[in-house]
Amino acid sequence: MTIRVVQWATGGVGKAAIEAVLAHPDLELVGVWVHSEAKHGKDAGELVGREPIGVLATTSKDEILALEADCVVYSPLLPDESEVVALLRSGKDVVTPVGWVYPRPGTTAAIDAACAEGGTTLHGTGIHPGGITERFPLMVSALSAGVTHVRSEEFSDIRTYNAPDVVQHIMGFGVSPEAAMAGPITDLLGAGFLSSVRMIVDEMGFGGADLTYDTVQEVAVATAPIPAPVPSGTVEPGQVAARRFEWRALVDGTPVVSAVVNWLMGEEHLDPAWDFGPAGERFEVEVTGDPDVLLTFKGLQPETIEEGLVRNPGIVVTANHCVSAIPYVVAAEPGIRTYLDLPLLAGRAAPHLGRDRG
Repeated sequence: MTIRVVQWATGGVGKAAIEAVLAHPDLELVGVWVHSEAKHGKDAGELVGREPIGVLATTSKDEILALEADCVVYSPLLPDESEVVALLRSGKDVVTPVGWVYPRPGTTAAIDAACAEGGTTLHGTGIHPGGITERFPLMVSALSAGVTHVRSEEFSDIRTYNAPDVVQHIMGFGVSPEAAMAGPITDLLGAGFLSSVRMIVDEMGFGGADLTYDTVQEVAVATAPIPAPVPSGTVEPGQVAARRFEWRALVDGTPVVSAVVNWLMGEEHLDPAWDFGPAGERFEVEVTGDPDVLLTFKGLQPETIEEGLVRNPGIVVTANHCVSAIPYVVAAEPGIRTYLDLPLLAGRAAPHLGRDRG
């Protein structure tokens, strides 16, 4: 049975999700919601640089709610719980990269009620958080015994992220260190990353009376002008040009689970003099135990800044992870379903290599 899918929002992740849905043999794109009036009425194929496919984008939420569809890939810049509740109540499952990876108990009453009313399922996913931070560390941890520390870490050049207003006003680049440290990004990121850390803590059995959580952040500033995706086009000396965040679970004051992000605008003209290290841009998952295991992910960052500004692999894999989850989410029981509730998720063969599904 073909699964009917709606794409909600068509930023970088949303466009990549449309492409992934079109490539998936079990899925059919039947609707697209857009925020911009300029995109209203445009064909979804046109929005992703393809030939028309006969699915027109709409700014009408009511049209989407009334649509016969099985699942929505919900990928706005920031989540709106009331929108997710409405989608779930309308009988549509929701897969999203903007939250609900591992919600705290007692915080999801409205979502729970909507799932019960609509007979629907919500699954939070993505890449970091939403994969690198919890799904893959848990898988790797099965190779080790007596685990004492689990670390996931990202090393990325943020100049490849083509969203100038987001980079400056939300992520806190190109502003003073004081403004960056007081900005919204810590809370926005923390909601996701601390949930991922809690998932590992709960599933692996870390804990005790002395279990605590904390967040550490650092900044580096430019020592010379750095061309960058901020509204002015340049990060000036003294402005933030690199950020590091670490979300940790500690037992007796010792870190046992760490989720770390290193975002740099290159490796030159920074104070302190941060760099990516000899391995370059990457994601890492490390489990310390018997034995120690280190897994390095390459290919999730673009080869060049120019390539990243056109099509960033990190954004594409975020979308792919969402789309790959759809068949499993549609088959799941109603309610919020995390990686701990779903079976192994897998992608699908390219259409020219797939079996005949007719």
